[in-house]
Amino acid sequence: MNGIWYVALGATLWGLDPLFRILLLKSFTSAQIVFIEHLLLAFYALPVLIKYRKTVTGKLTLAVIGALLFISWGGSAIATILFTSAFAHGSANAVLLLQKLQPLFAIILARVMLKETLPSKFFAYIMVALLGTYLLTFGFASPEMGLQDLGTISCLFSILAAVLWGGSTVMGKFLLQKNLDFPIVTSLRFLLAIPLLSVILLASGDVWRVSGSSGNLMLIAVNLLFQAFFPGLVSMLLYYKGLSSTKAFFATLAELAFPAVGVCLNWVVFGQKLTIGQLVGFLLIWFTLWSMSRSKNKGSVPL
Repeated sequence: MNGIWYVALGATLWGLDPLFRILLLKSFTSAQIVFIEHLLLAFYALPVLIKYRKTVTGKLTLAVIGALLFISWGGSAIATILFTSAFAHGSANAVLLLQKLQPLFAIILARVMLKETLPSKFFAYIMVALLGTYLLTFGFASPEMGLQDLGTISCLFSILAAVLWGGSTVMGKFLLQKNLDFPIVTSLRFLLAIPLLSVILLASGDVWRVSGSSGNLMLIAVNLLFQAFFPGLVSMLLYYKGLSSTKAFFATLAELAFPAVGVCLNWVVFGQKLTIGQLVGFLLIWFTLWSMSRSKNKGSVPL
């Protein structure tokens, strides 16, 4: 299996997040869930960092530290806060539409920072993929919004979140090119986020309210563990393993497996109707992934 499919598989596991988060939101705030998740992941990250500490020696330059802080603070914490705030301040359709710019930001940053060259078929891939994500969000209908919806603070938040998420893909690839093993990158991403998440949690003033029967508390604990280690740990290990052998701009398209699986999950588990337009969008995204993978296997896409 080539790197594109590892990235797509990692993104697919992100789509499982709502299965666990919906129950947890009945007992915790979003900030509390993310904070607990990272504390649990520290039980993995610390031993890995200790085991591979010698491989990091001499590699922690200012550029590497900056990239690590970008993916852990910018990609994980700040982007999520911005995206959530965007929905609270403006049109949901405008926010969702502008978030689709994420692959474009990743491509531009990959070209500037990593000097990645675009293969001849890449523009066809991205056009089909962007069309697929649009259909996943809106179907065959057009977003019901005016120009005033695109000039709000929520749209700025959405664009900034897209920049941070697209940039995190590029920064992750940059770190892997510096000969940092993907388990190390994954562990540092989790550990470096904890101080910032602690500050955010303290600033939010969220009150901890966990109560109920022993059976209910056990269910919450199990959900926290699955939340941390499946959509959290396993997905990121697969993602960075794939990214180590995949160009950043292909990886950002492979990440579109996340919204594709999310739509199907909403249909199968939560009973939300799947429209014909969304089904077409789902098929277009997976067709794009298959085409990129097939092209790579034939050797026409140098990675």
